[in-house]
Amino acid sequence: MIESLALILLCQLIGEVLVRLTHLPVPGPVIGMGLLFAGLVLRGGPSEKLTATANGLLQHLSLLFVPAGVGIMLHLGLIEAQWLPILAALLVSTAITIAITGWLMQRLADKGAGE
Repeated sequence: MIESLALILLCQLIGEVLVRLTHLPVPGPVIGMGLLFAGLVLRGGPSEKLTATANGLLQHLSLLFVPAGVGIMLHLGLIEAQWLPILAALLVSTAITIAITGWLMQRLADKGAGE
């Protein structure tokens, strides 16, 4: 389990370093998880230890939302002052996401039906 956690954290660290060096507008852990995914694809899948570690993390996923909740409570005054732009951004981004997902599903369904 320690080796698997070290691998996950190492990928996140590499992602963070790449973001800092290249000034990409993407969180480092996202790049790191992409690197981990690429490594797993090249390797042919995760090991049993990595699978067990990932399942253990997923079982306690709700704990990872605690910092986000604390951040919301900490900045509640700012959120109250800016509720309209936040609401507009949420509604617009949700609508765009639904539209793109629907369009992509139609394209994939048409492609699959044509074969």
